[in-house]
Amino acid sequence: MAEAEAEAEAAQAAQRIALLAFPGIRAFDVSVITEVWGTDRSTRGVPPFELRRTAADPGAPVPIRGGLSLAPDRPLDWLDELTPADLVLVPGIEDPTADFPAPVLDALRRAHAAGTPVASLCAGAFVLARAGLLDGRRAVTHWRLAPALAARHPRVTVEAEALFVEDTGIWTSAGTAAGIDLCLHLVRTAHGAEVAATIARSMVTAPFRTGTQAQFIEHPTPRADRDADALAAVRAHALAHLDEPHTVASLAARAGMSARSFARHFQATTGTTPARWLIAQRLAAAQKLLERTDHPLPEVARRAGFGSEVTMRQHFASHLATSPRDYRQAFRQNGG
Repeated sequence: MAEAEAEAEAAQAAQRIALLAFPGIRAFDVSVITEVWGTDRSTRGVPPFELRRTAADPGAPVPIRGGLSLAPDRPLDWLDELTPADLVLVPGIEDPTADFPAPVLDALRRAHAAGTPVASLCAGAFVLARAGLLDGRRAVTHWRLAPALAARHPRVTVEAEALFVEDTGIWTSAGTAAGIDLCLHLVRTAHGAEVAATIARSMVTAPFRTGTQAQFIEHPTPRADRDADALAAVRAHALAHLDEPHTVASLAARAGMSARSFARHFQATTGTTPARWLIAQRLAAAQKLLERTDHPLPEVARRAGFGSEVTMRQHFASHLATSPRDYRQAFRQNGG
């Protein structure tokens, strides 16, 4: 009896994730969502998730390209229960010009009106736009589809280059791998950097790419490949020595380039500037230290390379909308 009660309490505490299923969704995005939130990793410290596949008709398989189908397990009104979903996810779609089911659009509107965060992957942004949720908001989709999204929905501010963006509780992401980045970011936001990193490790994917990083990376050439190798070595060195001061000039010298050439090649290779990349890595390091250790805040700031607690606090405020102290209180691991 006690074991059953414990299981019931765990299920009640699980974050409730709703995947909207309807004809035309992409198998890849469904797989990403299922891999992130539908796999039990509790033995590795990942909290429980309750992932449900919601559809207008939960008794009918949803066809997916390639001869696949998805079996829903909840109706759309699961989003409206007394304990509503904590997050609603729209997978990417095959045809942005298709007519989307009215019950799906209505369910999205109700969820957003109730204050539930809503996120779309890749061309799923067209579904959010059709529901009117992106009017007056910033959004992103696959770079190839960005002009079409802007043309079809002129009230949407389309940011063609970002990997993912958030605007007042609505998230959108660029294509394919950027959907993985957004899903991991949503986990990181809700449960902390270490939980997101654990999931990323099991998926053998990068645990942290910022949403502002560019979608499109220049095609490599033999010379670019050599430069990329040098830049990879520089990034590895910087990560191993985050507590040391780094400048574009010092990193460029290690790569054997001029500062101007280094900055240009760095952005072409990674999609972001050296300064932004360093800040992102230092934030990620500080998050892990705050979760795993009892180090005082000045020591966390030193080890992460911020130099001072004040500087670290400023970056937490501007990038994470919280303070290091509040972050530690929210995500501190038991017994860490």
